[in-house]
Amino acid sequence: MNFKITSSEIVSILSPTDINPRNSEGDFLTLRDGTIMFAYSRYTGGENDHSPCDVAAVFSYDGGNSFDVQPVILVKASQHGVRNIMSVSLTRMANGDMGLFYLVKNDKTGTSSYVLRRSSDDGKTFGEPLECIPQGFPGYYVVNNCRVLRTSSGRLFIPAAFHRTGIGDDGDIRSEGYAVSHIFYSDDDGYTWKESGQALTLGGQCETGTGLQEPGLIELPGGVLYAYFRTDRMYQYESVSLNGGKSWFSPQASRFTSPASPMKIAVNPYSGLYYAVWNPVPNYNGRKADAERWITAGRTPLVMSCSDNGVDYCEYAVIEDDQERGFCYPAIHFPDANTALLSYCSGGAEDGVCLSRTTIRKITFDT
Repeated sequence: MNFKITSSEIVSILSPTDINPRNSEGDFLTLRDGTIMFAYSRYTGGENDHSPCDVAAVFSYDGGNSFDVQPVILVKASQHGVRNIMSVSLTRMANGDMGLFYLVKNDKTGTSSYVLRRSSDDGKTFGEPLECIPQGFPGYYVVNNCRVLRTSSGRLFIPAAFHRTGIGDDGDIRSEGYAVSHIFYSDDDGYTWKESGQALTLGGQCETGTGLQEPGLIELPGGVLYAYFRTDRMYQYESVSLNGGKSWFSPQASRFTSPASPMKIAVNPYSGLYYAVWNPVPNYNGRKADAERWITAGRTPLVMSCSDNGVDYCEYAVIEDDQERGFCYPAIHFPDANTALLSYCSGGAEDGVCLSRTTIRKITFDT
């Protein structure tokens, strides 16, 4: 199929400041009145993943052409008695409520939980948090932004990566890099959750320090579930389930070359087309090794491709290609059949790390 970007413009940049040193990954939702919300991780004390962080939002009242620059705090970490809540996913619940999902990090134990807060007034107030990851095996779970999936059956899925963790002698959280991925699901619109099938691991003869990190999910035609994972094997790895997540094929390298950086695949609800956003493998001759290692982590360029079946993707289009910046943790939202709002971290040397700055871009395309 043909895929051509006809326009691509930055509509908002969430830049770090001295009192707000990191504005990071998020997700979009169109509210009942047509306003588009972008909720994200807003740090107020340091750039580390465990630094103080709340969930904030900015809003677009003109279909995504611009966003407010003054954020609204949706939920404070202090409401949970912790320093850090992050990694937002937004979805519309079956009864019309807004569903706000995010990670809650326990400073004292080095563990995390993942919660759902429902709002009947589109984010003005929220109900009590509902635990989404059964705590029979407490630990440090990573769920990326823009990751909650509702399938055609109405079932909700959460892909999570489990890391062994603990508290070091200095009191800091120590998390093992190697991850085992788990899929959790709900058949009652998020009130109760169960684990779906077996844990997914990167086994065999693979030499890996990451395992299967930062999993994502999408539903393919016919109800097939497709899972994809960040790895250090220079590819996104993939697995499929033919029975609603009860069992999964062994993960293997996909067609998507990639550094250790997350990918996002989303379906445009207006056209039914699949869109993938990721970083193709960057280690070619001429790349500045110092920039790649420190600031960008190899997360440039950022590209987008399209598919009519979620399997066969066309030639990608480049969204960003600045070698001095890193572009990662994308979220995609579709206002209509030929428009996408794309958010992604976009920091450079002046920000200290690629995760500190977030860009929102409006893209139109022909397919």
